Amino acid sequence: MDKIKNNPVLKIIKPYLKDKKAYIVGGYIRDILMNNDSLDLDLIICESDIKYFAKELAEKINAYFIELDNENSIYRLVLEDKINYLDITKPVEDNIEKDILRRDLTINAIAYDINEEKIVDLTNGISDIQNKIIKGISDKNFEDDPLRLLRIFRFAAKTGFNISDELIELTKKLAPLIHKSAKERVNTELMKMFEGKFTAEALLKMLETGLLTEIFPIYNDVKKIPPNSHHHLDLIHHLIETVRQIQIIYENSEEKVKEHLDNIDFGSVKELAYLKFAAFLHDIGKPYCWTIEEETQRHRFIKHDEIGANLCIPILRDLKFSKKQIDYIKTLIKYHIYPSSMVCAPDVNEKAYMRFYRKMENSVIDVIILAMADRLSARGEKVTREMVEKNINSLTELLKNYFQIKNDLKPLPKLLSGNEIMDILNIKQSPFLGEIINMLKEAQISGEVNTKEDAVNFIKNVPLLTK
Repeated sequence: MDKIKNNPVLKIIKPYLKDKKAYIVGGYIRDILMNNDSLDLDLIICESDIKYFAKELAEKINAYFIELDNENSIYRLVLEDKINYLDITKPVEDNIEKDILRRDLTINAIAYDINEEKIVDLTNGISDIQNKIIKGISDKNFEDDPLRLLRIFRFAAKTGFNISDELIELTKKLAPLIHKSAKERVNTELMKMFEGKFTAEALLKMLETGLLTEIFPIYNDVKKIPPNSHHHLDLIHHLIETVRQIQIIYENSEEKVKEHLDNIDFGSVKELAYLKFAAFLHDIGKPYCWTIEEETQRHRFIKHDEIGANLCIPILRDLKFSKKQIDYIKTLIKYHIYPSSMVCAPDVNEKAYMRFYRKMENSVIDVIILAMADRLSARGEKVTREMVEKNINSLTELLKNYFQIKNDLKPLPKLLSGNEIMDILNIKQSPFLGEIINMLKEAQISGEVNTKEDAVNFIKNVPLLTK
Protein backbone atom coordinates (compact mmCIF):
# COMPACT_ATOMS: atom_id res chain seq x y z
CA MET A 1 0.00 0.00 0.00
CA ASP A 2 2.78 2.45 0.91
CA LYS A 3 4.49 1.88 -2.44
CA ILE A 4 1.26 2.75 -4.24
CA LYS A 5 0.63 5.84 -2.08
CA ASN A 6 4.17 7.07 -2.68
CA ASN A 7 4.11 6.62 -6.43
CA PRO A 8 5.60 9.92 -7.73
CA VAL A 9 3.12 10.21 -10.61
CA LEU A 10 0.19 9.61 -8.28
CA LYS A 11 1.46 12.33 -5.97
CA ILE A 12 1.49 14.77 -8.91
CA ILE A 13 -2.04 14.03 -10.11
CA LYS A 14 -3.83 13.32 -6.84
CA PRO A 15 -4.60 16.99 -6.01
CA TYR A 16 -6.57 17.19 -9.27
CA LEU A 17 -8.64 14.10 -8.46
CA LYS A 18 -10.30 15.32 -5.28
CA ASP A 19 -14.05 14.72 -5.08
CA LYS A 20 -13.83 12.27 -8.00
CA LYS A 21 -14.16 8.51 -8.09
CA ALA A 22 -10.71 7.62 -9.38
CA TYR A 23 -8.93 4.26 -9.40
CA ILE A 24 -5.63 2.73 -10.44
CA VAL A 25 -6.36 -0.60 -12.10
CA GLY A 26 -4.70 -3.51 -13.82
CA GLY A 27 -1.03 -4.22 -14.35
CA TYR A 28 0.45 -1.67 -11.99
CA ILE A 29 -1.41 -3.01 -8.97
CA ARG A 30 -0.64 -6.61 -9.94
CA ASP A 31 3.07 -5.86 -10.34
CA ILE A 32 3.32 -3.94 -7.08
CA LEU A 33 1.64 -6.79 -5.20
CA MET A 34 4.22 -9.13 -6.76
CA ASN A 35 7.05 -6.81 -5.65
CA ASN A 36 7.89 -5.84 -9.22
CA ASP A 37 8.57 -2.34 -10.49
CA SER A 38 6.10 -0.90 -12.98
CA LEU A 39 5.58 2.32 -14.94
CA ASP A 40 2.29 1.06 -16.38
CA LEU A 41 -0.20 3.35 -14.63
CA ASP A 42 -3.81 2.89 -15.78
CA LEU A 43 -6.47 5.19 -14.34
CA ILE A 44 -10.24 4.80 -14.39
CA ILE A 45 -12.03 8.03 -13.59
CA CYS A 46 -15.78 8.46 -13.30
CA GLU A 47 -16.13 11.53 -15.49
CA SER A 48 -18.78 12.18 -18.15
CA ASP A 49 -16.36 13.93 -20.56
CA ILE A 50 -13.19 11.97 -19.93
CA LYS A 51 -11.40 13.38 -22.99
CA TYR A 52 -11.86 16.96 -21.79
CA PHE A 53 -10.73 15.98 -18.30
CA ALA A 54 -7.61 14.19 -19.62
CA LYS A 55 -6.65 17.20 -21.76
CA GLU A 56 -7.20 19.56 -18.84
CA LEU A 57 -5.09 17.35 -16.54
CA ALA A 58 -2.32 17.23 -19.15
CA GLU A 59 -2.14 21.02 -19.16
CA LYS A 60 -2.06 21.24 -15.37
CA ILE A 61 0.85 18.76 -14.99
CA ASN A 62 2.70 19.78 -18.19
CA ALA A 63 2.15 16.38 -19.78
CA TYR A 64 1.80 15.49 -23.46
CA PHE A 65 -1.73 14.37 -24.42
CA ILE A 66 -2.19 11.43 -26.83
CA GLU A 67 -5.51 10.10 -28.10
CA LEU A 68 -5.06 6.31 -28.06
CA ASP A 69 -8.62 5.24 -28.80
CA ASN A 70 -11.27 7.94 -29.07
CA GLU A 71 -14.05 5.42 -29.76
CA ASN A 72 -13.41 3.69 -26.44
CA SER A 73 -12.31 6.90 -24.67
CA ILE A 74 -8.70 5.90 -23.87
CA TYR A 75 -6.11 8.68 -23.58
CA ARG A 76 -2.44 8.76 -22.64
CA LEU A 77 -0.54 11.45 -20.74
CA VAL A 78 3.25 11.37 -21.13
CA LEU A 79 4.98 13.25 -18.34
CA GLU A 80 7.84 15.69 -18.76
CA ASP A 81 10.50 13.06 -17.98
CA LYS A 82 9.35 11.14 -21.12
CA ILE A 83 9.55 7.93 -19.03
CA ASN A 84 6.45 7.98 -16.85
CA TYR A 85 3.04 7.98 -18.45
CA LEU A 86 -0.53 7.17 -17.51
CA ASP A 87 -3.50 5.95 -19.48
CA ILE A 88 -6.88 7.40 -18.59
CA THR A 89 -10.35 6.10 -19.39
CA LYS A 90 -13.78 5.90 -17.78
CA PRO A 91 -15.40 2.74 -16.41
CA VAL A 92 -17.70 0.48 -18.40
CA GLU A 93 -21.27 1.79 -18.04
CA ASP A 94 -19.84 4.38 -15.62
CA ASN A 95 -19.62 1.68 -12.97
CA ILE A 96 -16.27 0.59 -11.51
CA GLU A 97 -17.64 -2.74 -10.27
CA LYS A 98 -18.96 -3.66 -13.72
CA ASP A 99 -15.68 -2.56 -15.26
CA ILE A 100 -13.66 -4.81 -12.95
CA LEU A 101 -15.93 -7.79 -13.52
CA ARG A 102 -15.56 -7.49 -17.31
CA ARG A 103 -11.80 -7.98 -17.19
CA ASP A 104 -9.95 -11.13 -18.18
CA LEU A 105 -8.02 -12.51 -15.19
CA THR A 106 -8.47 -12.08 -11.45
CA ILE A 107 -4.82 -11.00 -11.08
CA ASN A 108 -5.54 -8.13 -13.50
CA ALA A 109 -8.78 -7.06 -11.84
CA ILE A 110 -7.43 -5.54 -8.62
CA ALA A 111 -8.01 -1.80 -8.23
CA TYR A 112 -6.85 0.94 -5.88
CA ASP A 113 -9.25 3.67 -4.80
CA ILE A 114 -7.06 6.78 -4.97
CA ASN A 115 -9.02 9.03 -2.64
CA GLU A 116 -10.13 6.34 -0.20
CA GLU A 117 -6.57 4.90 -0.30
CA LYS A 118 -7.77 1.31 -0.27
CA ILE A 119 -7.58 -1.81 -2.42
CA VAL A 120 -10.70 -2.98 -4.26
CA ASP A 121 -10.50 -6.75 -4.85
CA LEU A 122 -13.84 -8.10 -6.07
CA THR A 123 -12.48 -11.33 -7.59
CA ASN A 124 -9.96 -12.48 -4.96
CA GLY A 125 -7.07 -11.53 -7.22
CA ILE A 126 -4.73 -10.96 -4.27
CA SER A 127 -5.32 -14.50 -3.05
CA ASP A 128 -4.59 -15.83 -6.56
CA ILE A 129 -1.33 -13.88 -6.68
CA GLN A 130 -0.35 -15.33 -3.32
CA ASN A 131 -1.26 -18.83 -4.54
CA LYS A 132 0.45 -18.24 -7.89
CA ILE A 133 -2.51 -19.26 -9.99
CA ILE A 134 -4.16 -17.72 -13.06
CA LYS A 135 -7.95 -17.73 -12.98
CA GLY A 136 -10.58 -16.17 -15.21
CA ILE A 137 -13.41 -13.95 -14.07
CA SER A 138 -16.16 -14.96 -16.51
CA ASP A 139 -16.38 -17.34 -19.49
CA LYS A 140 -18.37 -14.68 -21.33
CA ASN A 141 -15.48 -12.22 -21.07
CA PHE A 142 -13.35 -14.60 -23.15
CA GLU A 143 -16.14 -15.25 -25.63
CA ASP A 144 -16.59 -11.50 -26.11
CA ASP A 145 -12.86 -10.97 -26.73
CA PRO A 146 -11.10 -14.26 -27.67
CA LEU A 147 -7.69 -12.57 -27.63
CA ARG A 148 -7.95 -12.91 -23.85
CA LEU A 149 -7.33 -16.64 -24.37
CA LEU A 150 -3.83 -15.81 -25.55
CA ARG A 151 -3.36 -13.38 -22.67
CA ILE A 152 -3.77 -16.32 -20.28
CA PHE A 153 -0.53 -17.76 -21.63
CA ARG A 154 1.19 -14.40 -21.89
CA PHE A 155 0.74 -13.90 -18.16
CA ALA A 156 1.71 -17.51 -17.44
CA ALA A 157 4.94 -16.85 -19.37
CA LYS A 158 5.54 -13.64 -17.47
CA THR A 159 4.73 -14.84 -13.94
CA GLY A 160 5.37 -18.57 -13.99
CA PHE A 161 1.98 -19.06 -12.32
CA ASN A 162 -0.08 -22.20 -12.85
CA ILE A 163 -3.19 -21.95 -15.01
CA SER A 164 -6.39 -23.14 -13.37
CA ASP A 165 -7.99 -26.33 -14.69
CA GLU A 166 -11.12 -24.34 -15.47
CA LEU A 167 -9.19 -21.95 -17.74
CA ILE A 168 -7.44 -24.83 -19.50
CA GLU A 169 -10.79 -26.46 -20.25
CA LEU A 170 -12.28 -23.15 -21.34
CA THR A 171 -9.39 -22.56 -23.74
CA LYS A 172 -9.87 -26.03 -25.25
CA LYS A 173 -13.50 -25.15 -25.86
CA LEU A 174 -13.00 -21.64 -27.22
CA ALA A 175 -9.63 -21.98 -29.02
CA PRO A 176 -11.13 -21.71 -32.55
CA LEU A 177 -12.49 -18.26 -31.65
CA ILE A 178 -8.93 -16.86 -31.71
CA HIS A 179 -9.37 -16.36 -35.46
CA LYS A 180 -11.83 -13.55 -34.70
CA SER A 181 -9.00 -11.50 -33.16
CA ALA A 182 -7.09 -8.98 -35.27
CA LYS A 183 -3.70 -10.38 -36.34
CA GLU A 184 -1.95 -7.30 -35.04
CA ARG A 185 -3.32 -7.94 -31.55
CA VAL A 186 -2.34 -11.62 -31.73
CA ASN A 187 1.18 -10.54 -32.74
CA THR A 188 1.45 -8.21 -29.74
CA GLU A 189 0.35 -10.84 -27.24
CA LEU A 190 2.58 -13.52 -28.78
CA MET A 191 5.72 -11.42 -28.57
CA LYS A 192 4.98 -10.39 -24.98
CA MET A 193 4.61 -14.10 -24.22
CA PHE A 194 7.95 -14.89 -25.86
CA GLU A 195 9.57 -12.13 -23.79
CA GLY A 196 8.53 -13.87 -20.56
CA LYS A 197 10.87 -15.99 -18.47
CA PHE A 198 8.52 -18.98 -18.58
CA THR A 199 7.69 -19.01 -22.31
CA ALA A 200 8.43 -22.73 -22.76
CA GLU A 201 6.06 -23.73 -19.96
CA ALA A 202 3.34 -21.50 -21.45
CA LEU A 203 3.85 -23.07 -24.90
CA LEU A 204 3.39 -26.56 -23.45
CA LYS A 205 0.04 -25.48 -21.98
CA MET A 206 -0.97 -23.84 -25.27
CA LEU A 207 -0.16 -27.10 -27.04
CA GLU A 208 -2.34 -28.99 -24.55
CA THR A 209 -5.33 -26.74 -25.19
CA GLY A 210 -5.12 -26.70 -28.98
CA LEU A 211 -4.67 -22.92 -29.06
CA LEU A 212 -1.13 -23.36 -30.39
CA THR A 213 -2.20 -25.20 -33.52
CA GLU A 214 -5.10 -22.80 -34.07
CA ILE A 215 -2.59 -19.95 -34.33
CA PHE A 216 0.08 -22.04 -36.08
CA PRO A 217 -1.63 -24.77 -38.18
CA ILE A 218 1.78 -25.88 -39.47
CA TYR A 219 2.41 -27.51 -36.08
CA ASN A 220 -0.16 -30.16 -36.96
CA ASP A 221 2.53 -31.47 -39.34
CA VAL A 222 5.36 -30.74 -36.89
CA LYS A 223 3.62 -32.96 -34.31
CA LYS A 224 3.98 -35.96 -36.64
CA ILE A 225 7.80 -36.12 -36.34
CA PRO A 226 8.73 -38.61 -33.58
CA PRO A 227 11.92 -38.88 -31.50
CA ASN A 228 14.91 -40.51 -33.21
CA SER A 229 18.46 -41.59 -32.46
CA HIS A 230 19.68 -37.98 -32.44
CA HIS A 231 16.63 -36.41 -30.74
CA HIS A 232 15.21 -37.70 -27.47
CA LEU A 233 12.10 -35.54 -27.97
CA ASP A 234 9.52 -35.46 -30.73
CA LEU A 235 9.87 -32.42 -32.95
CA ILE A 236 7.34 -30.09 -31.37
CA HIS A 237 8.73 -30.71 -27.88
CA HIS A 238 12.25 -30.24 -29.26
CA LEU A 239 11.24 -26.78 -30.51
CA ILE A 240 9.74 -25.85 -27.15
CA GLU A 241 12.80 -27.20 -25.33
CA THR A 242 15.01 -25.06 -27.58
CA VAL A 243 13.05 -22.00 -26.42
CA ARG A 244 13.63 -23.06 -22.80
CA GLN A 245 17.37 -23.53 -23.40
CA ILE A 246 17.69 -20.05 -24.89
CA GLN A 247 16.16 -18.58 -21.73
CA ILE A 248 18.66 -20.55 -19.61
CA ILE A 249 21.60 -19.45 -21.79
CA TYR A 250 20.43 -15.83 -21.55
CA GLU A 251 20.16 -15.95 -17.76
CA ASN A 252 23.68 -17.38 -17.46
CA SER A 253 25.33 -15.15 -20.06
CA GLU A 254 27.80 -12.33 -19.56
CA GLU A 255 26.38 -8.84 -19.35
CA LYS A 256 27.46 -7.95 -22.90
CA VAL A 257 25.33 -10.79 -24.28
CA LYS A 258 22.37 -9.80 -22.10
CA GLU A 259 22.77 -6.19 -23.16
CA HIS A 260 22.57 -7.23 -26.81
CA LEU A 261 19.46 -9.38 -26.28
CA ASP A 262 17.82 -6.69 -24.12
CA ASN A 263 17.85 -4.29 -27.07
CA ILE A 264 14.45 -3.21 -28.36
CA ASP A 265 15.25 -3.04 -32.07
CA PHE A 266 12.21 -4.69 -33.60
CA GLY A 267 9.28 -3.24 -31.66
CA SER A 268 8.14 -2.94 -28.07
CA VAL A 269 9.75 -6.14 -26.77
CA LYS A 270 13.35 -7.27 -26.35
CA GLU A 271 15.36 -8.94 -29.09
CA LEU A 272 15.41 -11.98 -26.79
CA ALA A 273 11.71 -12.47 -27.55
CA TYR A 274 12.37 -12.60 -31.30
CA LEU A 275 15.29 -14.99 -30.80
CA LYS A 276 13.07 -17.34 -28.77
CA PHE A 277 10.36 -17.06 -31.41
CA ALA A 278 12.89 -17.95 -34.13
CA ALA A 279 13.92 -20.95 -31.99
CA PHE A 280 10.28 -22.03 -31.84
CA LEU A 281 10.16 -21.97 -35.65
CA HIS A 282 13.67 -23.16 -36.52
CA ASP A 283 12.77 -26.74 -37.54
CA ILE A 284 9.35 -26.21 -39.14
CA GLY A 285 10.82 -27.37 -42.46
CA LYS A 286 11.50 -30.90 -41.20
CA PRO A 287 8.09 -32.50 -41.92
CA TYR A 288 8.50 -31.62 -45.61
CA CYS A 289 11.89 -33.28 -46.18
CA TRP A 290 11.68 -36.19 -43.74
CA THR A 291 13.19 -39.47 -44.92
CA ILE A 292 14.35 -42.61 -43.12
CA GLU A 293 17.41 -44.48 -44.40
CA GLU A 294 16.44 -48.06 -45.16
CA GLU A 295 19.65 -49.69 -43.89
CA THR A 296 20.42 -47.60 -40.80
CA GLN A 297 16.88 -46.34 -40.00
CA ARG A 298 18.42 -42.93 -39.43
CA HIS A 299 16.02 -40.01 -39.82
CA ARG A 300 17.17 -37.42 -42.35
CA PHE A 301 15.91 -33.86 -42.87
CA ILE A 302 18.01 -32.60 -45.78
CA LYS A 303 17.71 -28.85 -46.43
CA HIS A 304 15.13 -28.41 -43.65
CA ASP A 305 16.85 -25.13 -42.77
CA GLU A 306 16.24 -23.63 -46.22
CA ILE A 307 12.71 -25.05 -46.42
CA GLY A 308 11.88 -23.68 -42.96
CA ALA A 309 13.27 -20.25 -43.82
CA ASN A 310 10.89 -20.06 -46.79
CA LEU A 311 7.92 -21.49 -44.90
CA CYS A 312 8.17 -18.89 -42.14
CA ILE A 313 7.61 -15.96 -44.51
CA PRO A 314 3.84 -16.39 -45.18
CA ILE A 315 3.29 -17.33 -41.52
CA LEU A 316 4.94 -14.15 -40.30
CA ARG A 317 3.31 -11.97 -42.92
CA ASP A 318 -0.10 -13.30 -41.92
CA LEU A 319 0.68 -12.35 -38.32
CA LYS A 320 1.66 -8.83 -39.44
CA PHE A 321 5.36 -8.97 -38.64
CA SER A 322 7.44 -6.22 -40.27
CA LYS A 323 9.91 -6.89 -43.08
CA LYS A 324 12.79 -6.27 -40.68
CA GLN A 325 11.38 -8.78 -38.18
CA ILE A 326 10.76 -11.36 -40.91
CA ASP A 327 14.28 -10.98 -42.29
CA TYR A 328 15.75 -11.51 -38.83
CA ILE A 329 13.72 -14.65 -38.08
CA LYS A 330 14.24 -16.04 -41.60
CA THR A 331 18.01 -15.55 -41.27
CA LEU A 332 18.15 -17.41 -37.95
CA ILE A 333 16.13 -20.33 -39.31
CA LYS A 334 18.19 -20.54 -42.50
CA TYR A 335 21.54 -20.51 -40.72
CA HIS A 336 20.81 -22.26 -37.41
CA ILE A 337 22.98 -25.23 -38.44
CA TYR A 338 25.84 -23.08 -39.77
CA PRO A 339 27.73 -22.33 -36.52
CA SER A 340 27.85 -25.94 -35.32
CA SER A 341 28.75 -27.39 -38.72
CA MET A 342 31.54 -24.84 -39.06
CA VAL A 343 33.16 -25.34 -35.64
CA CYS A 344 32.92 -29.14 -36.05
CA ALA A 345 34.73 -29.08 -39.40
CA PRO A 346 38.24 -30.64 -39.22
CA ASP A 347 39.86 -27.70 -41.06
CA VAL A 348 38.16 -24.83 -39.20
CA ASN A 349 40.39 -21.76 -38.90
CA GLU A 350 40.37 -18.03 -38.30
CA LYS A 351 39.43 -17.38 -41.93
CA ALA A 352 36.30 -19.53 -41.50
CA TYR A 353 35.44 -17.57 -38.35
CA MET A 354 35.74 -14.26 -40.21
CA ARG A 355 33.59 -15.51 -43.07
CA PHE A 356 30.92 -16.55 -40.55
CA TYR A 357 31.00 -13.17 -38.76
CA ARG A 358 30.70 -11.23 -42.03
CA LYS A 359 27.94 -13.45 -43.38
CA MET A 360 25.84 -13.21 -40.21
CA GLU A 361 26.44 -9.47 -39.72
CA ASN A 362 24.21 -8.26 -36.84
CA SER A 363 22.86 -11.76 -36.16
CA VAL A 364 26.17 -13.33 -35.04
CA ILE A 365 25.33 -13.50 -31.33
CA ASP A 366 21.76 -14.66 -31.90
CA VAL A 367 22.55 -17.48 -34.32
CA ILE A 368 25.34 -18.80 -32.08
CA ILE A 369 22.97 -18.88 -29.09
CA LEU A 370 20.31 -20.59 -31.21
CA ALA A 371 22.89 -23.20 -32.26
CA MET A 372 23.82 -23.78 -28.61
CA ALA A 373 20.18 -24.16 -27.57
CA ASP A 374 19.50 -26.50 -30.49
CA ARG A 375 22.41 -28.71 -29.50
CA LEU A 376 21.37 -28.80 -25.83
CA SER A 377 17.82 -29.76 -26.85
CA ALA A 378 18.84 -32.84 -28.85
CA ARG A 379 20.07 -35.74 -26.65
CA GLY A 380 19.29 -38.90 -28.60
CA GLU A 381 20.98 -42.24 -27.96
CA LYS A 382 23.57 -41.52 -30.69
CA VAL A 383 24.55 -38.24 -29.02
CA THR A 384 27.15 -38.59 -26.28
CA ARG A 385 27.77 -36.09 -23.51
CA GLU A 386 31.27 -35.56 -24.92
CA MET A 387 29.81 -34.61 -28.31
CA VAL A 388 27.51 -32.04 -26.72
CA GLU A 389 30.26 -30.55 -24.51
CA LYS A 390 32.71 -30.30 -27.41
CA ASN A 391 30.12 -28.55 -29.58
CA ILE A 392 29.09 -26.10 -26.84
CA ASN A 393 32.73 -25.32 -25.97
CA SER A 394 33.51 -24.63 -29.64
CA LEU A 395 30.47 -22.36 -30.01
CA THR A 396 31.42 -20.54 -26.81
CA GLU A 397 34.88 -19.93 -28.27
CA LEU A 398 33.30 -18.69 -31.51
CA LEU A 399 31.23 -16.18 -29.52
CA LYS A 400 34.17 -15.14 -27.34
CA ASN A 401 36.32 -14.52 -30.39
CA TYR A 402 33.59 -12.40 -31.94
CA PHE A 403 33.55 -10.03 -28.98
CA GLN A 404 37.32 -9.71 -29.22
CA ILE A 405 37.33 -8.64 -32.86
CA LYS A 406 33.87 -7.14 -33.44
CA ASN A 407 34.98 -3.53 -33.01
CA ASP A 408 37.58 -4.00 -35.75
CA LEU A 409 35.18 -5.84 -38.06
CA LYS A 410 34.44 -3.28 -40.74
CA PRO A 411 31.50 -3.74 -43.11
CA LEU A 412 32.26 -4.95 -46.60
CA PRO A 413 32.55 -2.10 -49.12
CA LYS A 414 29.81 -1.84 -51.73
CA LEU A 415 31.75 -2.45 -54.95
CA LEU A 416 28.84 -2.19 -57.40
CA SER A 417 25.39 -0.67 -57.09
CA GLY A 418 22.28 -2.31 -58.47
CA ASN A 419 22.13 0.27 -61.28
CA GLU A 420 25.75 -0.40 -62.22
CA ILE A 421 25.09 -4.15 -62.39
CA MET A 422 22.04 -3.57 -64.62
CA ASP A 423 24.07 -1.34 -66.97
CA ILE A 424 27.03 -3.74 -67.17
CA LEU A 425 24.86 -6.81 -67.85
CA ASN A 426 22.17 -4.94 -69.79
CA ILE A 427 19.39 -6.39 -67.61
CA LYS A 428 16.30 -4.91 -66.02
CA GLN A 429 15.36 -4.84 -62.34
CA SER A 430 14.16 -8.32 -61.40
CA PRO A 431 14.57 -11.09 -58.81
CA PHE A 432 17.61 -12.19 -60.84
CA LEU A 433 19.32 -8.88 -59.99
CA GLY A 434 18.86 -9.68 -56.32
CA GLU A 435 20.42 -13.10 -56.89
CA ILE A 436 23.47 -11.50 -58.51
CA ILE A 437 23.85 -9.01 -55.64
CA ASN A 438 23.73 -11.85 -53.11
CA MET A 439 26.23 -13.93 -55.12
CA LEU A 440 28.58 -10.94 -55.31
CA LYS A 441 28.32 -10.44 -51.55
CA GLU A 442 29.12 -14.14 -50.98
CA ALA A 443 32.16 -13.81 -53.24
CA GLN A 444 33.34 -10.80 -51.22
CA ILE A 445 32.86 -12.65 -47.93
CA SER A 446 34.88 -15.61 -49.19
CA GLY A 447 37.68 -13.34 -50.42
CA GLU A 448 37.15 -14.25 -54.08
CA VAL A 449 36.25 -10.63 -54.89
CA ASN A 450 38.20 -7.72 -53.35
CA THR A 451 38.15 -4.83 -55.84
CA LYS A 452 35.66 -3.19 -58.18
CA GLU A 453 37.47 -4.76 -61.12
CA ASP A 454 37.08 -8.19 -59.47
CA ALA A 455 33.38 -7.48 -58.99
CA VAL A 456 32.86 -6.54 -62.65
CA ASN A 457 34.65 -9.69 -63.83
CA PHE A 458 32.64 -11.80 -61.37
CA ILE A 459 29.19 -10.62 -62.47
CA LYS A 460 30.14 -10.94 -66.15
CA ASN A 461 30.74 -14.62 -65.53
CA VAL A 462 27.46 -15.27 -63.72
CA PRO A 463 25.30 -17.56 -65.90
CA LEU A 464 22.36 -15.54 -67.25
CA LEU A 465 20.17 -18.61 -67.82
CA THR A 466 17.52 -17.45 -65.33
CA LYS A 467 17.46 -13.84 -66.56
